[in-house]
Amino acid sequence: MTIRLPDATGGLRTYEPRTEPLALTPGTPFTSRTVFSAAHVVADPYADVSPDSPAAVDWDATLAFRRHLWSHGLGVAEAMDTAQRGMGLDWAGAAELIRRSAAEAKAVGGRIACGVGTDQLTAGSLAEVRAAYEEQLAVVEESGAQAILMASRALAAAASGPEDYLEVYGHLLRQSAEPVVLHWLGPMFDPALEGYWGSSDLDAATDTFLDVIAAHPDKVDGIKVSLLDAQREIDLRRRLPQGVRCYTGDDFNYPELIAGDEKGFSHALLGIFDPLGPLAAEAVRVLDTGNVPGFRDLLDPTVELSRHLFQTPTRFYKTGVVFLAWLAGHQSHFTMVGGLQSARSLPHFATAYELADGLGLFPDPKLAEERMKNLLSVYGVEQ
Repeated sequence: MTIRLPDATGGLRTYEPRTEPLALTPGTPFTSRTVFSAAHVVADPYADVSPDSPAAVDWDATLAFRRHLWSHGLGVAEAMDTAQRGMGLDWAGAAELIRRSAAEAKAVGGRIACGVGTDQLTAGSLAEVRAAYEEQLAVVEESGAQAILMASRALAAAASGPEDYLEVYGHLLRQSAEPVVLHWLGPMFDPALEGYWGSSDLDAATDTFLDVIAAHPDKVDGIKVSLLDAQREIDLRRRLPQGVRCYTGDDFNYPELIAGDEKGFSHALLGIFDPLGPLAAEAVRVLDTGNVPGFRDLLDPTVELSRHLFQTPTRFYKTGVVFLAWLAGHQSHFTMVGGLQSARSLPHFATAYELADGLGLFPDPKLAEERMKNLLSVYGVEQ
């Protein structure tokens, strides 16, 4: 069987889907790396909502996807950018997601860490930003999950310089019950975060970031860096205090960063590990045996798909993630909160399908082919 896919020239090309998926089975947690998948939320397709309404979430399907990730040994990074925080999911929805997912994690023995932000605010004073962070930190800690202190749009707007970041983060770290993960999300993911840590000069921003950690090393489990700059991440992780981990968030260069070098390696907290979950888990288990070439052989071929999904505008990568979850059978529809399924083009979807199919990511290739043809027909492509 073949399928006709649109190409970049406006024409159609013929593609022959693979007939068998990769043989990937659930497995135990990892020993050499700590690995989180930042998981997406599944929208309720029957809810009568508009793009600017509060999100309508299909909780059963959303939690089922988390069980899928846990079954392969992955941790879940909950209520993060991949879950459309600030792009369809408001704080009320995120708080419910955190409580539900944390309870599910306890029930099945899964590892979970949850995003703490300030998205109750659109703008505010430094005191209001601190209070918003405190409210969210309390929700996460009460749920029993580990906290990830996310970058804040409101703080980026309110801060007048590095000293304001030092004050706000120092205040939060002093009161956190357990060590947290600090999250540095670059402006390619969210333009409102330009100049985070008090400077658009990344060297100066890095110094401030490290000053925050140095003042409270016992309260920082690790850092999650999403700047899409492999060398900068390597340089940063070499400057971390002993015992503070680096969790790569670089969806362009993750194989080499996780594999590491003679001076260290990165753990992982990645949005691309949502669609790559089982394959990524298999690769890390190979790495656990010390087989770095085998790890790279499995994971390096996935980078082309990841770079495609995270292409500019990078913040719309969530659309491709949910699209692949639909094709893979993890949800029954291709609908997103905020109507974000419209954020990528048909040629983008066609390439994502072809790359994912080529990797063997679809448990049922025939189902994926049928669903891709259904989408193509909606756009007027005849098979």
